[in-house]
Amino acid sequence: MSDLSHVRVEWDGDIAVVVIDRQEKLNALNADVVREIGEVFADLRNDDQVRGVILTGAGDKAFVAGADIGELAQMDSISGVETSRAGQDVFLAIERFPKPVLAAVGGYALGGGCELALACHLRIAAEDARFGLPEVGLGIIPGYGGTIRLARLVGLGKAVELTLTGDMIKAPDALTAGLVSAVVPREELMDQAKAFMRRITKNGPVAVRLALESIFRAMDSTMGDSLDYESSLFGLLASTDDMKEGMAAFLEKRKPDFEGR
Repeated sequence: MSDLSHVRVEWDGDIAVVVIDRQEKLNALNADVVREIGEVFADLRNDDQVRGVILTGAGDKAFVAGADIGELAQMDSISGVETSRAGQDVFLAIERFPKPVLAAVGGYALGGGCELALACHLRIAAEDARFGLPEVGLGIIPGYGGTIRLARLVGLGKAVELTLTGDMIKAPDALTAGLVSAVVPREELMDQAKAFMRRITKNGPVAVRLALESIFRAMDSTMGDSLDYESSLFGLLASTDDMKEGMAAFLEKRKPDFEGR
């Protein structure tokens, strides 16, 4: 990775905590922040010590309050497409990341920040979290995958409503809509996020990776092709040491010791 100005990585055992830290702009996304996020995830992808990633924003006001409007205001048609595709590439890399990614959302997750949370595999929200896609109020639309991922998570009708009104929703409403998995007190956000992630990382890492691969491949495939691919992955896992360990641990009534192979 190059020198990072707005993104840092903290560690808690095998969990990497990626922190977006541009607090003077409520952690808003500009081209540099998007690039740094991409570099961090590319580095973590190849780190065998990483079992899971938590993505969050620094400070007590925002996860990511949106894109940098000052930068967006300078776009023309060509640079607009380039900006959208650069963000889409990074967010798609997060969605297709081979290890679980959990967004820990406190404060505002608006516009590009909401889209970033949507690109993560899972989301947990503090009680003060606010989600929204307000782009239409600026004369644009979400450009980092929000028009696609929101509908897949909350259903077409609710996604159309939120996208076309630009309304914000509070954390309890996000939970009801299926946008987040849990709502917790703000002071417990990171502890709860780590506990949530450890419910996943205690499982076989190869199985977790291939489960994610099967889930997201199916989003772009027919049912028949998806079932064929799932069967192939199921068979592949039968040849792993992790499968042998998991089965043996169950039969021996002990906790498994997975090694990721």
